[in-house]
Amino acid sequence: MSLAGKRVLVAIGGGIAAFKAVELVRELQRRGAKVRVVMTEAATHFVGAVTFAGITGEAAITDLWDPTYAGEVHVELGAWAEAIVVAPATANLLARAAHGLADDAVLATLAASDARVFFAPAMHSKMWRREATQEHTAKLVARGARMLGPTEGPLASGEVGEGRMLEPKELADALERALAPAERPWSGKRVLITAGPTHEAIDPVRYIANRSSGKMGFALAEAARTRGAEVTLVLGPVEAAPPVGVAVERVVSARDMHRAVMARALDSDLVIMAAAVADFRPKAAATEKIKKATGAPTLELEPNPDILADLGKARSGARPALVGFALETSNVLAEAERKRAAKGADMIVANAATALGANASEAWLVTDSGTEHIAAAPKTELAERILDAADRWVRP
Repeated sequence: MSLAGKRVLVAIGGGIAAFKAVELVRELQRRGAKVRVVMTEAATHFVGAVTFAGITGEAAITDLWDPTYAGEVHVELGAWAEAIVVAPATANLLARAAHGLADDAVLATLAASDARVFFAPAMHSKMWRREATQEHTAKLVARGARMLGPTEGPLASGEVGEGRMLEPKELADALERALAPAERPWSGKRVLITAGPTHEAIDPVRYIANRSSGKMGFALAEAARTRGAEVTLVLGPVEAAPPVGVAVERVVSARDMHRAVMARALDSDLVIMAAAVADFRPKAAATEKIKKATGAPTLELEPNPDILADLGKARSGARPALVGFALETSNVLAEAERKRAAKGADMIVANAATALGANASEAWLVTDSGTEHIAAAPKTELAERILDAADRWVRP
């Protein structure tokens, strides 16, 4: 009953993912929350209001102008809610909310409430990537709302891409973390996290890189922030927006990341190297675009700096605590233990190369006290498990 007594309003937008709102309401109730429902008119085309009346015991609000409602229903709902979860949040709903419109039951309730607001975007990936949608999202976040997702996966169109709404359990997990008691165990602690790939220039338009999405680093940054830590994220080139509430320094190359990390690490309590840093770079990048007519170039590579190893040498005693990642195609555990010993890390998070860019992965936490296996789990859950394991160094 982790959400026992919390008053959560589920606001449902008009998208195909509206069917997931039924399970979301159930999941929130299973965790002890008191749940009410408000719907846009468009949402009723996807799922019936009577369904939620049966589940919650109260009528789902769908119409501001229904004469059977006593008083101003949007004001009453807004005052009742401690948290509002908008799921699904369509591109249209995000745009109207960002512009402060209040012409339906959902938008009027949002406008009349001081509750914490969480949006669970759901739409086609092209709609999600549109500049206008990203601007609307940024406006809402700047006003204090949080975006939960979207994630990458099968879309209603039959395509696969970013735009799929998080699953009800993932949304409930995020809400649970956000509504946790005010006492936060890592208050006053400093956590430095790297995320994403690095780009190593071949010429002005080409580079060596990998498929890292930054999702693991984002999940770790948000989890550490939720625990009360002051979080700095050193972020390689990714398209996704980083979590709100953390300091971000964007970098491009491995050498850029090395400089940024070494400048901050020794003032931190915990450093987590979740970035997929390129091991090698072209020895000399061409200053002009290499033309096809000149034939295939021969690339001479040289090693990039090893950030984790340099941190292991530079730190004083056990501070900061160091967590690295080992992404392997074979001999995963043996390579992780070798890396931990060779680089002076306190923990190595080991996983297979299939985890790169995925939303969930299997992992092993390798420390001096043994190995903990984590079955395939969403990266948000994996982040919590990693921080749980690191807690002994952060709060000795």
